[in-house]
Amino acid sequence: MTTKLHLRGFEEVPSQFLKVGDETTILPVRGDARSAGYDFYSKETVTIQPNESHLFWTDVCSYMQEDEVLMIHVRSSIGVKKGLMLKNTTGVIDSSYYANPSNYGNIGICLYNNSNVPVTIENQERIAQGVFQKYLVADEDNALHAERPGGFGSSNR
Repeated sequence: MTTKLHLRGFEEVPSQFLKVGDETTILPVRGDARSAGYDFYSKETVTIQPNESHLFWTDVCSYMQEDEVLMIHVRSSIGVKKGLMLKNTTGVIDSSYYANPSNYGNIGICLYNNSNVPVTIENQERIAQGVFQKYLVADEDNALHAERPGGFGSSNR
């Protein structure tokens, strides 16, 4: 019997960490075999007013190798066609975010309406994409903490 080694992927967070538990969680998938990004789905229908934002909880967490990161980017259809952008411009999901005690690594995607009209995001609409990447550390790297101190935003404040 062969056991598959899990290198990177997605899971639904355990039930006690669900933020939108009454809706089905769709795990991220690539649009086709040559797509770099894994599409994340909204779990709610929301209208975002001009110059306002909304935090979409995906109820998805991601595991990966210690020297990898999951970069979150807005999908072209959301940015170009709807005028929405990630409020923090690029999301960075560190490997240490997975299974943290605050929220188990629940990935939140905050969209900001940069247009002058209200924009509606439908339940189960693809809103962002995540790309796994390797990263390097500097010589004589000196991290502030040996372990992750918190959850979303990583400062635990």
